[in-house]
Amino acid sequence: MPDDLLAHARAAKGFMPEEEGEVLHRWARERLPHGPALEVGTYCGKSAIWLGAAARELGGTVFTVDHHRGSEENQAGWEHHDRSLVDADLGVMDTLPTFRRTIREAGLEEQVVAVVGRSETVSRWWRTPLSVLFIDGGHGVDPARADFRGWPRWIMADGVLLVHDVFPDPGDGGRPPYEDIYLPALATGAFTEVEAVGSMRVLRRTSGDAGDPLG
Repeated sequence: MPDDLLAHARAAKGFMPEEEGEVLHRWARERLPHGPALEVGTYCGKSAIWLGAAARELGGTVFTVDHHRGSEENQAGWEHHDRSLVDADLGVMDTLPTFRRTIREAGLEEQVVAVVGRSETVSRWWRTPLSVLFIDGGHGVDPARADFRGWPRWIMADGVLLVHDVFPDPGDGGRPPYEDIYLPALATGAFTEVEAVGSMRVLRRTSGDAGDPLG
């Protein structure tokens, strides 16, 4: 990770531990020559910098999908709520301005493309094969299941699926990324786990190709 972008990644709002960001960056560097990367769950752009750094180096593209109204755990009264991200006029979360500033200040506007909309809606129309898919969207059961239904099938052969906040031990964290994305992906037989760092899991597509049904 170049020093200039590492500084931006560290300064950006978000919840991505550095060692897990390094995993994103390394796999993006390996896979971006083969096709674009896509991130589900943008928030304020912290992880997009890790991915975008690889794209800047290699001439690749990173799409990042989010409605920018905050997931369940970002809302008022929840642990990860940040009042500074609430639109004062509308009274709702709006992380898009912060994300845009983060990416501009990092100099990654040419590499990181914001897709503003609900993950489930965007995935319904998505058809481009992906070399990297990073899922870190809403951590409730319904959003996690929707992300699994909509996105992993578009990973190309030998591409990778990275899932964040995977906690096999219920005492460590929430269940949906583990139970509704990670385990179902392995159960399809199309993916093989190749790395685990912290709560990040990396699965390579070892069967089928982009667009093929899973399972």
